[in-house]
Amino acid sequence: MCKDNEFPLILSYLCIYKSIAMRLITPIITACLTILLSSAQERVNTLLDDDWEFTLLTAPGKESRKVDLPHDWSICNDFIADAPTGNDGGYLPAGKGRYRKTFEISHDDFNSRHFSICIEGAYMNATLKVNGYETGTRPYGYSSAIYDITPYVRPGDNTLEITVDNSAQKNCRWYSGSGIYRHVWLTATSPVHIAPWSLYVTTPHAGYASSTVSYSFEVNNPTWRGHEVTATASVIDRAGAIIATSHTSPQIIAPDSTAQFSGSMTLTSPRLWSPDDPNLYTLKVEICENGSLTDNISQTFGIREITFSPEGMTLNGRSMILNGGCVHHDNGLLGARSYDAAEARKVRLLKQAGFNAVRTSHNPPSPAFLDECDRQGLLVIDEAFDGWRESKTPHDYSQHFDQWWERDIEAMVLRDRNHPSVICWSTGNEIIERKKPAAVETARRLAPPCLTLDPSR
Repeated sequence: MCKDNEFPLILSYLCIYKSIAMRLITPIITACLTILLSSAQERVNTLLDDDWEFTLLTAPGKESRKVDLPHDWSICNDFIADAPTGNDGGYLPAGKGRYRKTFEISHDDFNSRHFSICIEGAYMNATLKVNGYETGTRPYGYSSAIYDITPYVRPGDNTLEITVDNSAQKNCRWYSGSGIYRHVWLTATSPVHIAPWSLYVTTPHAGYASSTVSYSFEVNNPTWRGHEVTATASVIDRAGAIIATSHTSPQIIAPDSTAQFSGSMTLTSPRLWSPDDPNLYTLKVEICENGSLTDNISQTFGIREITFSPEGMTLNGRSMILNGGCVHHDNGLLGARSYDAAEARKVRLLKQAGFNAVRTSHNPPSPAFLDECDRQGLLVIDEAFDGWRESKTPHDYSQHFDQWWERDIEAMVLRDRNHPSVICWSTGNEIIERKKPAAVETARRLAPPCLTLDPSR
């Protein structure tokens, strides 16, 4: 039996042991709840275009104001005869701006979701902060970028801040605009999810009697335990009917690792994609664990076969003569703002003028533009850069080339490789050093990443 004076000591020990036990058990309980809550949840893509607080930091005393994206603060200002942007920038001011927006995450989603932000385009030197934490930056104003923000979010209100710096002039040979001129997206998935831009759809055989559709993608598992995942891919026609299905074998994805999935399907009597008949299909991919949906993604694509030879180009076995021109990213009086309807109008006018092809001058275009080229049937040469190491303007991409070219090439090819309208990649335009041997070596470095990420073009 315990003596009376021993009870306080025993109670004290019990309290200490309870505290230690709770600290050890609580993370395990939280992890188990995360696993349970994360099952059977589809990915959610939320457009974050509305209601940003914008401040032009290079205009002292100017108040913040509410703006919606896409936004180009240059086109919203008056013309200035001696503007540093000069004729290339439309004699409009540039400078530095800051965008802020608050969004909410529920407690359940915080405990069970993986979050990322996609900035389709912000000119230029765009830096993203989430709740005050810097999550990434992108100097090139024409590249899309995806950032994992899961470590920085919290339950309740969260603050996004995107700073855009276009103050160093001149940095472009045409109108670039200033600000977040394309869409911004928030994506919420289960912790085990299909990796961004990893879904790759090709048609290695495209025939009118039958065609082959091949696909591959990666699944990320950032959790502390292994997950056994199965995948199903379905081809859906324009009427919404499933016309082919493929199942992959189960794979156990180790903790904090990535696994590759792939498969193929044969379609009978498909409609092939061409400028005259831009027919699109949808590939829907679902991954499951223990019979419950873990993640899903849909991708439009076209069935077509392109070949190049000394005799010319063929599309679906038929000779094709390209009749096109160079198209810049701006939308006239709208400035650099990439409204979906404006991109659709641009493609429609090009088609009405008799064009069947364009080269994007001289940078990756907006996703909305390529979507419309797919829908309306306009062939595209997708271009990466206006220059390499030697500059055309004092502050252009040449100062970032050595550090960033590989990441910017990767962003272009991974983002755009599923567009049937894209027929080839351009790694540069009117390169200043093209008469020097060093240019040949640079070109030989730029091509392999394109061919590795997309062997089909």
